[in-house]
Amino acid sequence: MGEEEGKKGFTIRDRRVSSQQEETAKEEKGKTETAPETGGQKPGSENLQDQPLPEINFASFLFSLSTSALLHLGEVPDPITQNREKNLPLAKQTIDILGMLKEKTRGNLTSEEEKIMETLLTDLRWRYVREVKS
Repeated sequence: MGEEEGKKGFTIRDRRVSSQQEETAKEEKGKTETAPETGGQKPGSENLQDQPLPEINFASFLFSLSTSALLHLGEVPDPITQNREKNLPLAKQTIDILGMLKEKTRGNLTSEEEKIMETLLTDLRWRYVREVKS
């Protein structure tokens, strides 16, 4: 038996969406929203993986991390269980990650990004201190 016969192959699929594909998806979505026979939805649109993702930028990345910290502080409910659970060590770690990003990106951020970073860190640190004291 040769080497090639015993090996199983794999397939790589590029799931990134180009801007042209995004425009086509938006146009198709507009068409399907008015289609009376499908109730305004494209068949199979329940699958969230088929929907294009929002643009990622540094500010949205920061907001994502801060939302994670708020989740661990018990400020927002878990999106799956809808329960508010506190995990202060994870909240502290996420806040520390934001602090590390602030240090590592010093001098490389726009004034708006710096303002967002400073505001988020100040707010999250105060919330953490309040939770630890209570």
